[in-house]
Parts: sequence; structure tokens; C-alpha cells
Amino acid sequence: MPHNPDDMGSAREWIRRARSNLVRAKQPKSEEVFWEDLCFDAQQAVEKALKALIIDRRIPFRLVHDIAELLTLLERDGVRVPGEVRAAVDLTPYAVESRYPGPAEPVTEEEFRQAVATAETVVAWAASQIRMT
Repeated sequence: MPHNPDDMGSAREWIRRARSNLVRAKQPKSEEVFWEDLCFDAQQAVEKALKALIIDRRIPFRLVHDIAELLTLLERDGVRVPGEVRAAVDLTPYAVESRYPGPAEPVTEEEFRQAVATAETVVAWAASQIRMT
């Protein structure tokens, strides 16, 4: 069931949360922290940034972790999504599968660095698209 954007807070609040997740993802990693957990924060930054833009454009949306679904909503509303933003679909597995022990392969430092770079791109792009009035 899609949520009404009017009930979801402001786009500005969502961008602030996205930036918070991005900062957490970029904090120095200790031995006890898994790359997967930092990638989750990168994925959350992307997810929240896209939802900020969806809210700004007043598009009803489901609370999902699926970045492809969120990008599709924006494209259906006429937003031109750059390729480097579309690449964020690769971060979707960090929302659930990679956060738990089991069949998922461990995340490498290089994969983490790519996830953060993608998140930085998406957060900056989404923020630039939002009418912050």
C-alpha cells in the first residue's frame, strides 16, 4: 500500500537522514565492524535520498528497500535519472541479505568503497533536485 507523501515528513528531513547514514558509512572502521554493516549505511543513504526526492515530488510510495523500484517511481514521474545514479541498484542487497550471517559472500573493502562513492553521488544528485523551500 503506497504511503501518502504528506504523512512522511519533509524532503529536507529525509535528506538530512540520508547524509547522516553517509557520514556513518564513512567513519573509520574498527576491527569489530563488518564492511557489510557500513555498506548498509551507504544503501540507506541512497534509499533515503531517493525517498526525499519522491516526497518532494509528492509521489505516493511503499516503504521498501528496493532502489530499482524507487528509481522507477521517479522516472515514471518524468525525472531523468543519470546512469551513475541508476548504478545504485547494486546497493539493494546491502539492505537485507548481506547484513546477516549466511549464504551472502563477505563484502570486500573495494566493494565498500564503491558503495560509498555511489551513495555520495546519489545523495548529492537527489539534494540538487529537491526544492528546499
